[in-house]
Amino acid sequence: MQGSDTQWYKNLHQNPSIRIDARDVEAEFRAVPVTGAKAVKSVVEEFREKYGAKDVKKYYSKFDVAVVVQLT
Repeated sequence: MQGSDTQWYKNLHQNPSIRIDARDVEAEFRAVPVTGAKAVKSVVEEFREKYGAKDVKKYYSKFDVAVVVQLT
């Protein structure tokens, strides 16, 4: 993924509502774009922990933005 260059990220600015479907449960949430270097780094580090640094490097090449969704 190309960070802020992706169409998904650009669309998020026009409509911050996202739908998540997991285990046959569907819900809508508000996504908040994150651009601060420290916050983006934190999200990237969590991705690396969960998916492995090798796969994150393989699929993601630009780490200038992230999206945070509060699941409550």
